[in-house]
Amino acid sequence: MKEREIYADLRCVSPVILRVDGRNFQRALKKEGFQKPYDIFFATCMADSIELFFKKSNMNPVFAYTFSDEASLVFTDLPFDRRVEKLDSVVPSFLSSAFTLFSGIEEPVAFDCRVIPVCNDQFTEYMHWRQQEAWRNFVSSYGYYTLIDEGIDRKSAASVMHGKKSQDIHEMMFERGTNLAKKPAWQRRGVAVYREKYPIEGYNPLLEEKTQSTRTRISQDWDLPLFSTAEGDNFLKRHISLD
Repeated sequence: MKEREIYADLRCVSPVILRVDGRNFQRALKKEGFQKPYDIFFATCMADSIELFFKKSNMNPVFAYTFSDEASLVFTDLPFDRRVEKLDSVVPSFLSSAFTLFSGIEEPVAFDCRVIPVCNDQFTEYMHWRQQEAWRNFVSSYGYYTLIDEGIDRKSAASVMHGKKSQDIHEMMFERGTNLAKKPAWQRRGVAVYREKYPIEGYNPLLEEKTQSTRTRISQDWDLPLFSTAEGDNFLKRHISLD
């Protein structure tokens, strides 16, 4: 029967990005009373779940980017002998469990996962694409839920929003006294989790002198640059190419 395990030997070549996405999160989060369009506790649970993945999964990602209920994790060294079936199952199951632990919700939640093979010079392009999606999601979410708060039913609000460009929604919100450009950076640009090296100072009692060494820690960044800028490009190359 072993030969009936289809795709069990399907493998990918590193580097890859694994993108997880919440499945039916809207229903579960609504039941649990999370705020719309953005909830700081939800965003914190997402970031903390990813940080825990870095620390406890033994899978060694080098960088992750998250917004809303999706996250993209960068791997330059793959576990499980590069088996896609394993990657696609272990990563989302770990994050589903971690999110449930951090959030304390009673409603079951799940992530799906896809494997995205990339070349070394495509990481910036990919992250720029996802950050653009974060911005589109940010603008449309504020527009949609503003209409809902004004008493418009969901179907009508969706109809009003259909086909509107980001610039039009931005102007619609500005007319209502909300400048979307002033909203927190994590809502507009997402959150990153990554490994970084930092120096620590010690003391050698035998030599009676101070010493310098390097450690690695997991950091969350809630104030990201635009990945489409030179600053953003340097940021990504610095953290994704971490040795």
